[in-house]
Amino acid sequence: MKKAKENLSTLESTVIYFSLWRRWLYDYFLNSSLNIVAKICPSFIFFWHFGQIPLNNMSYPKKIVDSYIDHEYLQERTNFRYKKVNILMGGNATGKTSIGKVLMCICNFIKNKEANSIVSKVGDTKKEASITVDFIGHSLRMYRLDIKVKPSDEEGELPKVFVCKRVTDIGEKDRYETCAAKIDRIPLEYNEDYAEELEKIDPIGWMFTYPSDMGNKAVEFPQDPSFLKVMEYTLKSLDPAIKSVEKSKEVVNTFIVHMQSGDLLVQDGEVIKKNILSSGTKAGIDIASLIYSIYKGECGFYYCDEKFSYIHSELEKAFLNVMIHGLRNGEKLFFTTHNSDIMDLPLPKHSYIFLKKDIHNEEEPIKCVYASDYLKRNTDSIRRAIDNDLFATSPNLEYVYEIAEISEFSKEEC
Repeated sequence: MKKAKENLSTLESTVIYFSLWRRWLYDYFLNSSLNIVAKICPSFIFFWHFGQIPLNNMSYPKKIVDSYIDHEYLQERTNFRYKKVNILMGGNATGKTSIGKVLMCICNFIKNKEANSIVSKVGDTKKEASITVDFIGHSLRMYRLDIKVKPSDEEGELPKVFVCKRVTDIGEKDRYETCAAKIDRIPLEYNEDYAEELEKIDPIGWMFTYPSDMGNKAVEFPQDPSFLKVMEYTLKSLDPAIKSVEKSKEVVNTFIVHMQSGDLLVQDGEVIKKNILSSGTKAGIDIASLIYSIYKGECGFYYCDEKFSYIHSELEKAFLNVMIHGLRNGEKLFFTTHNSDIMDLPLPKHSYIFLKKDIHNEEEPIKCVYASDYLKRNTDSIRRAIDNDLFATSPNLEYVYEIAEISEFSKEEC
């Protein structure tokens, strides 16, 4: 596991809401780092919608009594509710990883103030692309950042980026919807000097972690002794053959993993002699870094994508519980998985989002189904709904069984 990390000043909570639309093609996010970290402020929450993945339902209508998740609202603004934990489930190629990469692109643009962060990810630069970002800073003011990418009139020139920033105070009884309505009434005026507008935005923090086959950057491990314990307990949970983990005294940014069969090194986040560890145990290095960051409140927004594909179901549920328990006020976790056992956790129904692909809909090929839109009663079971395919998100098995028919045909020929 490798990860780009930045040590920046910590601020109070920032809440982000995203709205993206038009032809924003997320398939171009293939060169992102395995783990991207920006430690700026401890909170980062959002709502958004963009043309091909309409994930825009990030609030919930009323307080849930005795919820498993604490403080799903802004501190000092209890009516301003948001979904603190978001479990993304769906078949292969339904957009779970792409959602995270789109978000990471936007985060990088806000932080680095470089147009290429946005322009390079537009699929068709001959068409106009638009993004809207709503966010709340530590001053309890809600901002809206409108970003527009317009094709250049000159052949060979890069598209131009324009930005508009609008803001409103959050009243004691305000909800996200009421604040959004107030901002809607403010005129939309774009500024070509996007860097000037971005300078006025409260810093944000985030951590994205993706499958290990997506390229990576070197990781600088924390020097905190508690990180060593988190790493050791995580790896021991995944492999009983691991006896202990210690920091190398001779090699910089390196840990020694002591195993029954011998020792191995983890240097700059990269495992030396990878064949000694199982795939699940190697993922444990990423998982340990994520859990440590959550418990330290380093980033505020966390996107954990398919880190448990090679890990036992019970372990995945246990680690997810630990992550949820560590989230602070104003923080948010996205967790993508194929493991249906996650539905057995006592999470609010609004925590579950199911993605499906509709190849016949070019404008919106990916659809998001929210369990809370269908299951209104406390006694309604998400597991039973999935088993009965209530959300119509089950994978298509037709071609799998076609293979069996081909095999039978081949046997007859023989």
